[in-house]
Amino acid sequence: MRRTLLRAIVFAVVVLTATSYVESLLATPASGFTSTSLAIGRVGEIDVDNLAISEDPSDANSKRNVWHSLQKTKGDSDLYVQSNVWVPGGTSGWHTHPGHSLITVTAGAVAAYEGNDVSCTPKVYTVGMTFVDPGGDHVHVLRNEGAVEARTITVQLIPAGAPRRIDAAGSPGCAF
Repeated sequence: MRRTLLRAIVFAVVVLTATSYVESLLATPASGFTSTSLAIGRVGEIDVDNLAISEDPSDANSKRNVWHSLQKTKGDSDLYVQSNVWVPGGTSGWHTHPGHSLITVTAGAVAAYEGNDVSCTPKVYTVGMTFVDPGGDHVHVLRNEGAVEARTITVQLIPAGAPRRIDAAGSPGCAF
């Protein structure tokens, strides 16, 4: 009985170790990409709820526009403001984050690929556009597929002490 249990434990350890090793081999490293922390801060629990309702009084058929923002955390969080730069052909490598990111393109363009998109179809963001990376299990890569330098400013909120970036395996549909 003990021998069977020991074999099962050893087998589980070998499988878990092999799985993490293979995943690390499938992850693509960043290349032609730099990320610089402009500001880092720690904040306690957050409990914010906003709601704004507006209506155009001059239009009888106007629909109400509702904007609702909710941010709640338990425990401390780390807030990062990052400046990211890609040379032409640069890539962030496939990765995820433990929390969400708000990303604004300030120069050039970035192509965002999703880890669960087997068609490997990018969404391209250009100067002035902002997008959200939800983090968690959302694996992605950002690439500069243009001829000029691309830049973004990113604001990230993650659990206190967590790694800001976690390398991950990419989409099986993408050849890079």
